[in-house]
Amino acid sequence: MTTFIKLPKVRSRTGLSATEIYRRISRGAFPKQVQLGAKSVAWVEEEIEAWQQAQIAASRKEDS
Repeated sequence: MTTFIKLPKVRSRTGLSATEIYRRISRGAFPKQVQLGAKSVAWVEEEIEAWQQAQIAASRKEDS
């Protein structure tokens, strides 16, 4: 089952500001939000988790 999370939770989980999240989305370096309604967006929780795992893996690779 797909779980959607809103911006405050995305910010809390990633430690990124809203500005930085949208900056990374525009560069293709962060999962894109999903339009839920006319004025409502959210992120797919699993995509955020996958992004986090990729960040960890990339960090570990750089340390080697």
